[in-house]
Amino acid sequence: MEGLEDDRVSWPVVATRDLHRDDWVVALREDRVARPGHPDEVMRRLVLEHPGAAVVLAVDDQERVCCLRQYRHAAGGTLTELPAGLLDVAGEDPRLTAERELREEVQLQATTWRHLLTLNPSAGITTEVQHVYLATGLAFADRGDFALHGEEAEMRTVWVPMDDLVEAVLDQRITEAPMAAAVLAYDALRRRGRL
Repeated sequence: MEGLEDDRVSWPVVATRDLHRDDWVVALREDRVARPGHPDEVMRRLVLEHPGAAVVLAVDDQERVCCLRQYRHAAGGTLTELPAGLLDVAGEDPRLTAERELREEVQLQATTWRHLLTLNPSAGITTEVQHVYLATGLAFADRGDFALHGEEAEMRTVWVPMDDLVEAVLDQRITEAPMAAAVLAYDALRRRGRL
C-alpha cells in the first residue's frame, strides 16, 4: 500500500533550550515548534535526546532464545530482555554494537546476522532509535576484559523456547518493547516462510 512509509521531515524549530545536559547518556531539551503554514501556532515540545541502541535476538539451533533477566529501576522490577546496548561509539555501525553487546553480555558470537527491525520506541518524546538484529549460528565467545557493573552484574541469562516467548508476549507476561517486537517479528517471518 502506497503512503505507509515514515516521512522524515522536521517542522520549523523557532527556539530551543537545554533543560538538562551533562556527560551521561541522555539529555533533555525544550523545542518551540511551528506548524507549517501557521507561523503563529507555536507548540512547546520536550525532547529526550538518546544515542539509540542495538538489540539482539540470538536464536540457537533448537529455536531457543538467549534472554536476560535484569533489574530495571525506572520500570520498577526485573524484566526479561534481549542482549542490547547503547550506540555510544561515534560513527559505529549498529550491527557492530550488536556483536559487541552479544559477546560482552552473554559471551556469544554468531556466524549469521540479519537486520529484523528499526524501531522508534516512543516517537512523541525521544530521539532514540533501536536497531534489532537476528543472530544465529551461535558459539561461545570470551567477553575479554569487559566487566559487568551495577545492574548488569546481577543479570541472569536464560534460554527460552521461541514459542514460549511468543505466548509470554501475547499473554502480557513479557512487556519489554524491543523483546516483544523482535519476538513477534520473528514469529511473523517464520509463519510466512521468510526466515
